[in-house]
Amino acid sequence: MKRLVVVGTGPRLYREFMLRRIGERYDVHLVLGRPAEWETPYVSGVSVVPGMTADGIVAAVRDVVARGAVDGAVDGPADGALDGAVDGVMTWAEDHVVGTALAAAAVGLPGPGPDAARACRDKHATRSALAARGVPQPQSELVADVAEARAVAEKFGYPVVVKPRAGVASQAVALVRDGEELADHFASAHRLPAAGLGSPDCSVMIEEYLTGPEIAVDSVVRDGRVMPVFVSHKEMGYAPYFEETGHWTRGDDPLLGDPAITGFLTQVHAAIGYATGATHTELKLTGEGPKLIEINGRLGGDLLSYLCESASGVDPGLALAAVSCGDVPDLTRTRALCAGIRFAYPPWHETRVEEIAFDESGLPPEAGLAVPLVRPGEVVLLPHKDLMEGRVAFATAAAATREELSAALDRALAALRCTWSPA
Repeated sequence: MKRLVVVGTGPRLYREFMLRRIGERYDVHLVLGRPAEWETPYVSGVSVVPGMTADGIVAAVRDVVARGAVDGAVDGPADGALDGAVDGVMTWAEDHVVGTALAAAAVGLPGPGPDAARACRDKHATRSALAARGVPQPQSELVADVAEARAVAEKFGYPVVVKPRAGVASQAVALVRDGEELADHFASAHRLPAAGLGSPDCSVMIEEYLTGPEIAVDSVVRDGRVMPVFVSHKEMGYAPYFEETGHWTRGDDPLLGDPAITGFLTQVHAAIGYATGATHTELKLTGEGPKLIEINGRLGGDLLSYLCESASGVDPGLALAAVSCGDVPDLTRTRALCAGIRFAYPPWHETRVEEIAFDESGLPPEAGLAVPLVRPGEVVLLPHKDLMEGRVAFATAAAATREELSAALDRALAALRCTWSPA
């Protein structure tokens, strides 16, 4: 059994299924910012790194490689341990992609490379790397204040997209149509921290708005070879924000074999020098061909990997584990279904949840997970410029066709029983 270090785990609801499957095939040692909780059954050891700094992650991985495994604290005694060499190190946590890449490089294990990981984390660095290689993308400029932002927006032409340089989950990303809206949304984007960036004062990007369908492609990469695993299609809402209200994927999506898309992905990864790991690449299918929205140095969130396994039989987490250990991943497709997730939102901007539960008798046979995300007594806000956490529940489903999937998700969310009031 190969030995694998996993850095960070993320929310249990969204990542436990991945750790469970990896723990069945690998001897896993975790690097966490706290003692293990729900993760314990799936791992053989844990290193606790307070604050999960990049330096702390590197030190923890060095220690695991040097002497097997460590006890709860990084400087604690060895615990139960991994006999023999560590074969790989990986993460699916956005906050730790740079630290994990640095650790892999420090101990000579496969990884994306620190510079590539930084380019994924820093959206301006992504744009600069692609521009140097002539890879298609929207016009984009980094700005320091509202005056610069307005000048760039006038040059590109409204509408434009305001985007924080190092944001996640579309927080503070907005489509603006004039100078007044621009000033308002600039302030929100500028408030987000730009930790780890060389120029924290220049933390906002103004970008050309592209038209066309938006998709995301999750891939695993081994020695620079990009292997697309699945395509996810977004359902969007709450304009002018880019809230992802749902996703769906198809096990036999023809876009996976489209040479325009596979060639484009190769261009993007080569431009940033991404060597080994997993990426979540978002792109617009414009009339001029694919153009990059952003590339992230980890697998997608929102249970996308769960949907991929439901639709195709391919487990993206195991594929990432394989390439992280230098192995060829198993991407054999055993199903050709459509699988999706859809989120529920409150009826008012400020809503107090009194009761919330799914009526299981109302769930369709195609339904998979049906999960409330909030508890009675909580106040929930609809997505707005400073918050993108308005979800109150979600449901997943799998069906033979896109139309059957959409109908099943409609029925599943209709089974959500809520009592709420304006807060």
